Parts: sequence; structure tokens; C-alpha cells
Amino acid sequence: MRFLDKVVIVTGAAGGMGKAAVKRFLDEGAHVVALDLYPKGIPETADHFYPLAVDVTNEEKVKQVFQEIRNQFGKIDALVNFVGIAQQAEPIEQVSLNKWMKILNTNVTSLFLLCKEAVQIMKDTRNKGAIVNVASISVVRPRPGLQSYIASKGAVVSFSQALALELAPYQIRVNVIHPGPCDTDMLGEFAALGSDVNVVKEEIFKKSIPLGELIQPEDVASTALYLCSDEAHMITGSVIHVDGGRGI
Repeated sequence: MRFLDKVVIVTGAAGGMGKAAVKRFLDEGAHVVALDLYPKGIPETADHFYPLAVDVTNEEKVKQVFQEIRNQFGKIDALVNFVGIAQQAEPIEQVSLNKWMKILNTNVTSLFLLCKEAVQIMKDTRNKGAIVNVASISVVRPRPGLQSYIASKGAVVSFSQALALELAPYQIRVNVIHPGPCDTDMLGEFAALGSDVNVVKEEIFKKSIPLGELIQPEDVASTALYLCSDEAHMITGSVIHVDGGRGI
């Protein structure tokens, strides 16, 4: 019970990796606040489970939900950001400005808004804290046609490492996870239009992993759990690859 009585916020909580993280933190005794646009997709009924609906790209909505969290719990111990969207593989000349902005807003601006509010509460309560932002192994091993998505995830790394230095004097740690191809519904969204998703998963993504298996959501959730725990109290500004060797 490493997180007994600790307050952990998980964003993108209705996605594959988010659901796995919610379960792991609940199993370890945490009060888990699960943020998602549609949190009803999270099948948890534990006493310490608090699903909240929020558009994490809307500044006022994010402020409101964090005020609710402050009022109910008075503190935040950890923030884990799984929120993000994929990009269907396509040439840059087919990517509209609206699509580019949607990817950047969802994958990067949301983290700015979420971290900003969480950090304020952590500082106000003089509470040590941990933030984990989820990027992608594609930052170091790009694939063709995903230029907008990869740009957004590269920004996640730079933002997180800058924040790690800024917050170190407050004992607030910030780290990044680079998942490799993970066996979730989102993985199929990277396939080019008209592709057979199952074939893409087997013939492209799975074969790109040296260990020969797709990453499971639980693999990423376990890493997030460790990075938020006291066992990782001297780890900040790090980028952890959970990729089966894909980034080598």
C-alpha cells in the first residue's frame, strides 16, 4: 500500500493505459481522481475512486476541477498525464492547420494547464509531489506520416524537463514515460486510411519491437506507479522507455 491516503490524479483515465493506472493506484491505497472527457468509460467502483468529466484543453474547466479537488482533499501527491490523441498516418501536405492545432492542444497545451494547477496546490500545501507525463517512443524513433503527433510528444519531453528543474527546489519531481507500441484501441488510430488495423498491429508495430510483443497498458502503468512512489525520490527530469527495445 505505497499510496495509502495519497491523492493521485490520472488524466486520460478512460483510455487503455489510463484505466490500467487507475487500477494500480487504487490497489496501492490511493485516492484516485480520474479525469477524462467521458469518465463513465472507467469500470472502477472502489471507495477511493472519483471520476470527473473535464475538457482538459479548456482553461476555465481545468481551474474549476482542480478547485474541486483542493476543496475535497486539500492536497495533491501525484499527477499522471495519459491524456492525448493519435494522428492517422498521412503526408504533411494533407494535414490541415485545424488538425495540427487539435493535436498540439490536446497533447501539449492540456499538460501545461494541468501541471500549472497541480503545481500551485503542491506549492501551497508545501507537499512533495510527483508528475509523470506520457510522451512516445516515436520521439526518438519516428515513423513516416506522424509528423504532427511526434512534434507534440517532443514538446512534452522539453516541457517536462524544463519543469523538473524549475520545481526541484520544491521537491516536486517531473518525469516522462516513452511507451512503445501499446496494445490499446489508440494504436489502431495511427494506421493510414484504409489500412487493416489488425494487420498493421502485427506486421508493422509488433515486428518493430525487439522483445517481440506489443507493450501492455499494465507495463506503462507500473512504471508510472514507480515514478510517483517514494522509491523514485531521486529521479526527476528522466525519460523512461517502456518499449521492448523499440528505441534502440
